[in-house]
Amino acid sequence: MSRSLYVPSLLKSACLGAIGLAALSYGFYLRYEVIEQATVGIACGGDFETWLCASRRTAIALFTPQAFGFAALGAALLNLLRPSMLLWAFALIAGGIGIVLYNTALSALAVAFLILSLARPGPNPEPESEPEPEP
Repeated sequence: MSRSLYVPSLLKSACLGAIGLAALSYGFYLRYEVIEQATVGIACGGDFETWLCASRRTAIALFTPQAFGFAALGAALLNLLRPSMLLWAFALIAGGIGIVLYNTALSALAVAFLILSLARPGPNPEPESEPEPEP
């Protein structure tokens, strides 16, 4: 018996697309409006404590050791072994932010593994139980 490929439903695909778009948008915002702006860097250099400065410091601390890329790659590899919508979403978020925030190589590899996981067979359907013979 041939199993069908693991393909998310239309609603799940739309949700994953929205999650990916939101991750890319937040990554672009962080990179071009928060990290690369000299005025924000100067303002956050002192004792100016806002959510913007905290998110800037956190993003810099995470993309320097390529944490976004490694997280996306780990989730994508786990998703390749056992498909799950939660792993898809996590890999899309980490990969989308990582592609924009200087973790391009590992994040792109993670996205490639996500695409490859679509060619994987889906989970086994529940086996039908045989009725017991009557005496």
